[in-house]
Amino acid sequence: MATLTLTAVGTAIGGPIGGAVGAILGQRIDQAVLGPKARHGPRLGDLAVQTSTYGTAIPKLFGTMRVAGTVIWATDLNETRSTSGGGKGQPKTVSYSYAASFAVALSGRPIRAVRRIWADGKLLRGAAGDFKSATRFRLYPGDEDQAVDPLIASAEGVGQAPAFRGVAYAMFENFQLADYGNRIPSLTFEVEADFGPVAIGAIAAELSGGAVLAGETPALAGYAASGDSVRGAVEALSDIVPLSLADRDGLLRLRAGTDDPVAIGADEERGRRRIVRRAAGSVPGEVSIAYYDPARDYQTGLQRASVGAVDESHADRRALPAAIAAGAAKGLAEHRLAWLRAGRIAATIGLGWARCGLRTGDGVTLAGEAGRWRVDRWTLGAEGLSLELRRMSAGALPPAAEATPGSGVKEEDRPQGPTTLRLFDLPLGDPPGAQPLLFAAAAGVESGWRRAALMASFDGGATWRDAGPTAPGAVMGVALAALAPAGAALLDLASSFEIELLNHAMWLEGAGDAALVGGANLALIGGELIQFGAAEWIAPRRFRLSRLLRGRRGTEWAAGMHEAGEGFTLIDRDSLAVIEAPAGSLGGEARLIASGVGDAEPASAALAITGESLRPPSPAHLTALRNADGDILIRWVRRSRSGWAWSSGADTPLGEESEAYRLTLSGEGFVRTIELAGPHYSYDAAVQAADGLAGVLHIAVTQIGTHGASHPATGTFD
Repeated sequence: MATLTLTAVGTAIGGPIGGAVGAILGQRIDQAVLGPKARHGPRLGDLAVQTSTYGTAIPKLFGTMRVAGTVIWATDLNETRSTSGGGKGQPKTVSYSYAASFAVALSGRPIRAVRRIWADGKLLRGAAGDFKSATRFRLYPGDEDQAVDPLIASAEGVGQAPAFRGVAYAMFENFQLADYGNRIPSLTFEVEADFGPVAIGAIAAELSGGAVLAGETPALAGYAASGDSVRGAVEALSDIVPLSLADRDGLLRLRAGTDDPVAIGADEERGRRRIVRRAAGSVPGEVSIAYYDPARDYQTGLQRASVGAVDESHADRRALPAAIAAGAAKGLAEHRLAWLRAGRIAATIGLGWARCGLRTGDGVTLAGEAGRWRVDRWTLGAEGLSLELRRMSAGALPPAAEATPGSGVKEEDRPQGPTTLRLFDLPLGDPPGAQPLLFAAAAGVESGWRRAALMASFDGGATWRDAGPTAPGAVMGVALAALAPAGAALLDLASSFEIELLNHAMWLEGAGDAALVGGANLALIGGELIQFGAAEWIAPRRFRLSRLLRGRRGTEWAAGMHEAGEGFTLIDRDSLAVIEAPAGSLGGEARLIASGVGDAEPASAALAITGESLRPPSPAHLTALRNADGDILIRWVRRSRSGWAWSSGADTPLGEESEAYRLTLSGEGFVRTIELAGPHYSYDAAVQAADGLAGVLHIAVTQIGTHGASHPATGTFD
């Protein structure tokens, strides 16, 4: 489109002869201000790969761009060892996590802010400034008086740490690398260097230190000037955007297109005018421009303009290393196509000394020829001035055109938000162990929540220990009304209840009877484990659950203890973190805190350790019958924490060191407790008389396990 080259200084030296001498001086100014032609600016794609090579040029950013940056300082990886698991008869797992601290240079000139950050192509920091992985983050905007980062100062020593003044950089401290394969990921940054788009002329003016004046030029949403000269930074743009650079009153001015054309009269021309018209097929029939598209997270976009049948082998393909809108890129493609097709016509004319003030890039009109012409080259000889001209397309600044950027690949920006933490003491240990097992479930009110780090205390908060990370987010919410009591023997078809889940990404599905038998849809509501066969969506985040199996795994004791607002948690082993309480903690208290990326303060939970995983379940099928002698025959069936399913028809395994029960009989004015070794007892008539039994007999039977007693099975006899 144009070459940033001076061929005249014009009347700054004075007179026609001065203009000729100025042509030579102009070459020197060209070299001094713009830099040599052999140097180049950025290519499309140069900004996508993070580097750490010594001597790598740091681009100067304008507008808003997405850049990878250059690692300019880093520490060694920091290794952390943690132990988790050990429940359900499995060995403990020792895991290692790694963190790193490093600084990434972003721009060789000051910037205003950093918006989003991507790590390995995935969002690390959202538009709201929230991080998706744990790290401390500090931004240094590149001021000339910016202070030394305290971490660099502590590592390098006082007086030895660089402040990187004049360079905008981001500092990551203790960046957790678990989400990125325990290595520093490739980072890209959405950097806002200036407020709003920046004109190309303004970019050239700043890069030249004011030696280039900014005329009317197109604006770019963002640009990374990484050439080692003004020419290197801007010439890549001038190949696509119509730019010309010429002296005006001794100063260089960059502008789009040309000023008003100079009319050349027929009587001014000397010698024969030569016109060369090339065939339409000699120039490309299609122009395509690749660019960075802000509407697609600065991914590479492509816009085309074509006329007639397109020969792919003869298409003009260009890369614009700048961020622009799709419509602007389309307009540039159409303008370049028109420029190329108009430029098929060239002319050579001779003029007298009086026209030595014309400069390369100026526009002229010729008598007898339509349109405007641009001066591509002039030659000064003994007979006067020879000009080589090229036909120009109409219009200097390309207008925006109708264009769509395409959908692209965009990651949903989901904040992590605060952690919701729940701690359970549940009968879920299979096979049973010898120490209490606790289970932690965590999730977030935001759908972007992932995990949090756990710390546990078993001495009232005096000391804390690492409990590893949470499991992936559990499906949890709250009950909107109290669940009615029901027995555990049959499917509860009468009861239903509504729940509201924590965030809109959570979902529940129903399950058939065969799946329920296999353990599907196990959930904890209050203290009762249930299973649900039907899940009806009734509103965003709200479901109605029915076809219930109640009191699962021996929790029927909690079936009559429900209230509105109690917690609901879907029990999926993959979404529960297992915490093995220390020996001797039974009867004490467990405290747990979780610290996630979105937590301003850690989430906390606490409960009394009752050892539900160690208790045998309460006996079932409690019955009492009076025989002909007046004795009351009391029987029950034991259950076992080692065998929840009755698969063979035989007695379930004992699961304890010995079989033992505590039977409590009570009535008006008496309580009798009996220790038994079998699941039956005969309460004979004589003992009844001694106890003064009259009216209702209350019966409670508890199995005595190795590590604790079951919840009682209760009943009455009248």
